[in-house]
Formats: sequence, C-alpha cells, structure tokens
Amino acid sequence: MRVMAIVVRIIHQFFRDKRTLALMIVAPMFVLLLMDFVFNGEEYTPVIAVSDNVPDAVVDKLKEAGANVKELSAKQARKQLDDQEIDAWLNMNGSAPHITLEGSDPTANQAALATVQKAFQSMVPTPSFQLKTTYWHGSSDMASFDYFGPVLIGVFIFFFVFLIAGVSFLRERTNGTLERLMATPLRRWEIVAGYMIGFGLFTTVQASLISWFAIDVLDMMMEGSFGYVLIITFLLAMTALALGMLLSAFANSELQMMQFIPLVVIPQVFFSGLFNLDTMEEWLRSLSVVMPLTYGANALRDIMVRGQGWSTIAADIYVLLGFTVLFMVLNVVALKKYRKL
Repeated sequence: MRVMAIVVRIIHQFFRDKRTLALMIVAPMFVLLLMDFVFNGEEYTPVIAVSDNVPDAVVDKLKEAGANVKELSAKQARKQLDDQEIDAWLNMNGSAPHITLEGSDPTANQAALATVQKAFQSMVPTPSFQLKTTYWHGSSDMASFDYFGPVLIGVFIFFFVFLIAGVSFLRERTNGTLERLMATPLRRWEIVAGYMIGFGLFTTVQASLISWFAIDVLDMMMEGSFGYVLIITFLLAMTALALGMLLSAFANSELQMMQFIPLVVIPQVFFSGLFNLDTMEEWLRSLSVVMPLTYGANALRDIMVRGQGWSTIAADIYVLLGFTVLFMVLNVVALKKYRKL
C-alpha cells in the first residue's frame, strides 16, 4: 500500500504538470519527424561546370547521369568554386579530362566525381585515360572529421552555454536573487546587461578553450584565421546565453528547462550543416534562416575548411549579433512580469 501511495502521488504529479506530460509524448515524435525529413530527402544532384573545350557528347552524358550542368569560362568557374555555387569544374587538358572539386563537402565531392566517371564510362567507345582530380579547398586526405568538426564546435558551444545559462538564471530566480535585484533602482536592461557580461566572461573562456583543443590538440583542419574562429564562437556563445536566459523565464524547475532542449537545440543541430541541406525539401531548408546555429556553423566551416576571411563571414557575424540583441531585448520584456519599471 505504501508503494502504491508513491505510485499514485507520481501519477498525480505528472497530471498536474501538463507541459512535462505533453513533452514526453510530443518531443520524441517531433524529433523523429525531423529525422524523417532529413534522412529521407532527395538524392543529391551535383552542380558541374564545364569549359568550352569539353565535347558536347560529354556534356550530354553528364546530363544523362543526373548532373546539373553549367557552361562557364575558366574565370567564371573559379569564382563560382570560391562562392560554393558549383561542386566541380570539368575542363580538358588536351584529350584528357581534368576535374576540379570544390572540396569542402565530402558528399558533394563524391557525387560530382561519381557522376563524371559514370558519364565517361557510358560513352561508346569508352575513352582510355585517367581522370585527373584536384581540390579547390581541402584535399583527398581530408577526413570526415575535418568537415564535420567546425559544426561540432559550434553545436557543443551552443548546447552547453544554452543549458548552463538557462539553469543558472533559473536558480537566480528561484533562490530569490533576481527578486532582490528587481527591488533595487536597477533598470531591467541593466540587469540583463549585467548577467550577459558576467556569464559572458566564462562562456568566452569556454569557447576559446574548446576551439583551441579542437584545432591544436585534435589537429582539426584550420585553413583560416584562429582569431575569426574566436569571434564566431564568442558570438555563438553569447547568442546561446541570451536565448537560455530568455527561455528560463518560462520554466519553473530545472526539469522544465531541460524540456526546451528537444524543441530549441536539436532542430538547430539538424539544420547546422551536419547534414546536407540541399537534399531537403525547399520549404524545410527555409527554416534554417531562423536558427542561429546555422550561421555560426557556416562561418566556422568557411574559416576552418575553406580559409575564407572577413568578406565571407561578415554577414554571418551580423546575423549572430542581431540574434543576440533580439534575445536581450526580449529578456528585458520578459522581466516585466517581475517589475514593470
């Protein structure tokens, strides 16, 4: 009977906390739905540029093999390789074909290379030559970890800062610290700014150490400036900090704070670049524009794998700054329920 009393109490507790009960059912189904969209997407279609000296028969075979073919000059092809608008560039050195792969995405590399090889093998008679391959970014020795690594840095920083910030700010509220601060002449924006700077000092150290460990200890590919990596990881951490603080205002316990993870963090992981977005439906890809982790991971990959500089990552930096400011403003608004001044 005493055991049954505990069982009944837990059942009543769950029914009183309807949000927990709903998330136990809805969150797993939501994550599974996202996984279905991501993994059951369309087959990747490589975009291959061809020079004027590539025979029309080869171009036709590339199209038959499923490639999206563009006819570009050498200058145009190099620019579009830089801008990641094409996956490969095919030109002829005499009678021998030469393919230049964009190089930073293993999925696109394999698709482009397989398509070109299939096109030449389907010709009659089959040409007898060896396809020369070069890489615009990266190399043939580039490991999968080098491609996924920059995204993982962003994911881990965002996840842990979001979780720690949310739980810490929740404790400030439940312990009465925030209530005492709200009783002082401090304005709401000053309180938010103070918390952002205070927590931000520690998140900056965390982001710096994670970046250093990944690049120097794990020997992750690093083609660009480490300083730019620190800027991006700092902005990602500040965005996660502001978002964690904001959502903690709607949680009454640490368990409820944890419940935001499958709804806020996991969807961002799917759209961060760990999986090729080009294979998803267009309406699904459009969701990535409202996810901060997408911009941080894209900038980190541009720096570490492609060796790009300020001109390439500037837009991502401005967007992350915008997200941080937006979440801070919403934090100020959320504090109205504690004090209206």
